[in-house]
Order: sequence, then C-alpha cells, then structure tokens
Amino acid sequence: MLTLVSFDSLRYKISDEKEQINRTLDAWHKAAAEGNFNNYFGMMTDDAIFIGTDPTENWNLKDFKAYAKPHFDKGKAWNFKAIERHIYFDNSGKLAWFDELLDTQMKICRGSGVLVKIGNEWKIKHYVLSMTIPNDNTNDVIKIIAPIEDAMLKKRFSKS
Repeated sequence: MLTLVSFDSLRYKISDEKEQINRTLDAWHKAAAEGNFNNYFGMMTDDAIFIGTDPTENWNLKDFKAYAKPHFDKGKAWNFKAIERHIYFDNSGKLAWFDELLDTQMKICRGSGVLVKIGNEWKIKHYVLSMTIPNDNTNDVIKIIAPIEDAMLKKRFSKS
C-alpha cells in the first residue's frame, strides 16, 4: 500500500526533528556547564567519537569520559552556548549532521557532528570542536603553532 505524504506534513516533521536536535544539543552543552556527567554522556552513543581542538584529542567514548571526568567533578566542565546552528538530514530521517558556532571560554569555536535517532531520541555519535581563526590572523597563529606541530610531525613520521 502506498502512503502519500503532503509536502506540508513532511516540512512539519523535519521542523519537529530539528527542534528535537536543537533541544538535545542545547541540553548536552548545558549538562557540561552544570557538571552533569551522566546527562552529558547519556546523550552520546556507546560508540561516540569526540575530537577536540588539540591534535592529540581524538577520543572514543571511554577515553573521552576518562579525560572529562576530572573536569565534571569540579562541578562544571566547559560552557558552550550555540550562537548559530545548521542541521541536515539523510533521506531516512534517522541520521542528521550539523554545524554550530559557539560562544565559549576559548571565544568563538565551531562544533560539528553527527546524530542518530535511536527510538525516539537523538544521540550524538560524532562531535568535532574547532577553534576559529580569522583569515587575517592565520600567519600569526602559524608562527605560534609551527614549532610545536613540526615536532609532532617529525616524531610521528619518524615512527613510520
């Protein structure tokens, strides 16, 4: 049996799903700001990946929890507030990806990631946090990071 769905009802469904994702991401950021370890990690999938701003920060969920636990134990981890967010869906409606600009203690950062719908909940499967650098300041930043990252690259490639 073929079921026809009107464009308006499809638009409403996408709008509703976007709102759920916005609520999930806002609650996730709020849980970190409040130091709520269980809520924060409860919004991630068991196989989640978190990529931080440092080149060494590419964590599976277990390793990210170990890194984050001392921060959460202080009563607050980090405080990110979305100032802009874009959300996209695949054709199934069960997979979404997003990008967001964040107001953080590191100033403006960019977050991006993937969520999957499990039952009635959206869960974060992959998250990437990046610091933003104005194009006019790129060369200044390169001067600062070059010695550090050149040493990292040399060490990494000398193992190959």
